[in-house]
Formats: sequence, structure tokens, C-alpha cells
Amino acid sequence: MLPPTMGLLTNGSGDSTPLKFLIYGKTGWIGGLLGRLCEERGIPYAYGLGRLENRAQLEADIGSVSPTHVFNAAGVTGRPNVDWCETHKVETIRANVVGTLTLADACRERGLILLNYATGCIFEYDETHLLGSGIGFREEDTPNFVGSFYSKTKAMVEDLLKNYENVCTLRVRMPISSDLSNPRNFITKITRYEKVVDIPNSMTILDELLPISIEMAKRNLTGIWNFTNPGVVSHNEILQMYREYIDPSFSWKNFTLEEQAKVIVAPRSNNELDTTKLKTEFPDLLPIKQSLIKYVFKPNQKSSAA
Repeated sequence: MLPPTMGLLTNGSGDSTPLKFLIYGKTGWIGGLLGRLCEERGIPYAYGLGRLENRAQLEADIGSVSPTHVFNAAGVTGRPNVDWCETHKVETIRANVVGTLTLADACRERGLILLNYATGCIFEYDETHLLGSGIGFREEDTPNFVGSFYSKTKAMVEDLLKNYENVCTLRVRMPISSDLSNPRNFITKITRYEKVVDIPNSMTILDELLPISIEMAKRNLTGIWNFTNPGVVSHNEILQMYREYIDPSFSWKNFTLEEQAKVIVAPRSNNELDTTKLKTEFPDLLPIKQSLIKYVFKPNQKSSAA
């Protein structure tokens, strides 16, 4: 477990400077959780009021808040899902490309590190990263998934952000939290589907990884990071845990990718990300199945399911 954040950033000379975060994404799931974590840890923070694509508004936010770090948890994923982006391409570009780049550039001009919650849904299993092989995509690999417009925009902006030395890109995948009532929670989503595919994937347990992103800010880390728990877990394995810990009467049905394709507009990404880099920096990071049990299922366990 990480030690509690004390609200101080230690620089190279050994001096300590008080942390202060500027967060974009107040109305979003990750942005809201991040604010709560700051409150718990006594880290001063403020939510950005400007729109990402409006540079003048971003500069006004930075000037009024005077943050030590900026977090971007804003952007477009689509409601109820990424299929929305297929018919709202300009809006998706404006938020996911123009907005993110504008924020990164404004931060660079002020000498600020931007921690950007991105996505790992820019890869798909291929002949050198076979499903079940345990060989995951690394940070330096070129994205190979172009099935959805959402993923195209995210891959595009990630490639451009490589040129910004002040950006820390965190590739989140199929995020999960202990709040099983949240409709954005991957577990909540699949328990409500009529049918699910059963494919092993890398996933992000927010209860464990969001605190790590705060620690990454304290360490002034930059570059691209696969921001998932080590290993993979399948849809069926998650639903089996859900039945064991939460609802013994729960049942589900599977269908194939070909059958799934008939009820969605854009294909979905399925992949494994290599977490060697993150695990080296944070050795206590739990494998995905252990993290699921510790942070999600045991805290929500029903006595009848014990």
C-alpha cells in the first residue's frame, strides 16, 4: 500500500513545496473521484472552469489557481457508450484532440506537468500479441485499433502528446471501482447487459490506481504509462466473482464477437497491456484479480453470498 500523501512535493534540492492541483472533469466519474481523494489527503485543489478548447479560459484557470500540477479527466467517451462518437465526430475531435492539446500546450507554457487520463483502448490482439499469450502491448508500441472513431481520436492525440515533455499519459482501460451503483463502472455495465462477450482484457481498478496517479504527480513522472493492473480478466470471471460475493442468484448469457457486432455501431477494443513499467515504479501494485477482490468485491460482499 502507498503511504498517505502528505500534501507536499519534494523537489530535487530536498525542499518541500505545497501541492495544489487543478482538475478538469468535475462532472465526470474520474474527476469526481480525484477531488474526493484530494480532500481525504488534505491536498488543496480546484476544478477548472474553462472549456478545454478555449485557451484563454484555461490560462485564466491556471492564473487564478496557481497549481503545481494539472489533471485532465475531461473529454468525450459518448453516452451511453462510444457509439455516440460515430455520429458526433466534430464534438469528439473538439474535446478529445483540440481540447487536450490546448491544455497540454497551456501547461507547457507555464512549466506545469499535465497528468492526462487517456485510454488503452487503442490496441487489439494481433499475431504478435495473441489472446492468452501473456504478451501485452508496451508503452512504445504503435496503436493498431481503428475500429471506433473514439479510439482513432485518442490514438491521434496520444501520438501528438509524445512531443510534449510535460505530459504524463495514463492509459486507462475498462475502469472499475467499488461503487457498483455507478453506470460508468465496467462491472455495473456488464451486469446490466442482456448478453456479454467473454474475452480476457486489461482493466483499471480505480480504487487502487487513482491514488497512484497522485503519487505520480508528486514524483513529477511524465511520458506514457499503461495504467492498468497487471494481467487480464475475462467478462465471465468478473461475473462469477459478482455472483460469489454480491448476488448468488445472478446469471448471464454469452454471445460471440460476431453476434455482438450486430447490436453495436463500432467494434470494441480487446487487448492486454504490459504493465512492467508501472509495476517497476510501484512494486505493490496488485494483479487484476487480486485487486478486484480486495478493492471491489470484498467491500461490497453480501452476507448471503459469503
